[in-house]
Amino acid sequence: MAKRKLGIAVVGIGGAVGTTMAAGVELLRQNAIDTTGLPLAAFDELADYTEIEFAGWDLFESDLATAAENHEVLSLKQFAAVRTALGEKRPWPAITDTHFLSNISGTNVLSLARRRDAIAQIRADIREFKAECDSVCVVNLASTEALADAGNAVLASLEALEKAIDENAPEISPAMLYAYAAIAEGVPYANFTPSVAADIPALIEFADAQKVPVAGKDGKTGQTFIKTVLAPALRSRALHIDGWYSTNILGNRDGLALSNDESLASKIRTKSSVLDDMLGYEVADHLVDIRYYRPRGDNKEAWDNIDVSGFLGQRMQIKVNFLCRDSILAAPLAIEIARCLDLARERAEFGIQEQLSVFFKLPMTRDSRPEHAFHIQEKMLLDWLEQR
Repeated sequence: MAKRKLGIAVVGIGGAVGTTMAAGVELLRQNAIDTTGLPLAAFDELADYTEIEFAGWDLFESDLATAAENHEVLSLKQFAAVRTALGEKRPWPAITDTHFLSNISGTNVLSLARRRDAIAQIRADIREFKAECDSVCVVNLASTEALADAGNAVLASLEALEKAIDENAPEISPAMLYAYAAIAEGVPYANFTPSVAADIPALIEFADAQKVPVAGKDGKTGQTFIKTVLAPALRSRALHIDGWYSTNILGNRDGLALSNDESLASKIRTKSSVLDDMLGYEVADHLVDIRYYRPRGDNKEAWDNIDVSGFLGQRMQIKVNFLCRDSILAAPLAIEIARCLDLARERAEFGIQEQLSVFFKLPMTRDSRPEHAFHIQEKMLLDWLEQR
């Protein structure tokens, strides 16, 4: 594998996924685990897992060891092995805005009195981290923000966005500010959340102008991953999907954020978008429900009931119960996204990276509707990785 130090700066580094990423890389460094769950481990052109360093921003100031202990994702043996290394890392102060995130609050915050000042500090953090690494990527793992109006005029062009930032326009979310700062610093950016960020026209324009690779949005980890595998298979057998009911329960910080109706709207939008595009017809009874259920913690449960019609009009049902470990699914994908964006930067590729669609529920694309079928997305990525 290529021996270059890749820095991953995580928005929400103290969350369950961020701490699991850092712990996983440390355990790989110690040879305490293998690469199970890391789908791109065989590709030597990507940065070596053991050469990855982590830093990032979080609303909570606890060191990463304390944060990981609270999230209870790691086994006791794993936590003991990484406690010292994670204990040395503390988050930088983060941006927050109650207009976009009202039910998650902390004390490790940057002032938003002037958005330019907040951007300047984020950029300074990135530059400091870049000085320690050969390259850096920013990955947004923060709690889901309220659904922003991506069609708002202040987000329609880079010129309008710059003016809006100077005027502290309330339409500009923390997720957009992080994306802006990363692109301004020439650093690849990925949005693993459903929040509106680099997918606005202004930031797509900015990424092209700065020649920065960007990708997103909303990591495809559990239920939607299964949906994008099953739906194309059912279509290939000419089975008609009459209805698809999906429900989730989860109790981690992401679940708490989604207990807010406006944040929930962002998540449901990305989870609901995939089915009709894959099938080529509207599933009138496609229902998606997400509930915060505190006792489960990071153990997410997803239920799917699929009603299908087959030959002779006969009705059938498929039922799937996926008991997930949310961060165990998400953390390796976020690592792989960063490694791929780093490779895109190495290849002097920039702008929207459609070949990373396989990692996202609502992939960013340039001119066409997103491809959602997993097998097609996977081929896009593998073809790209195998380029020489």
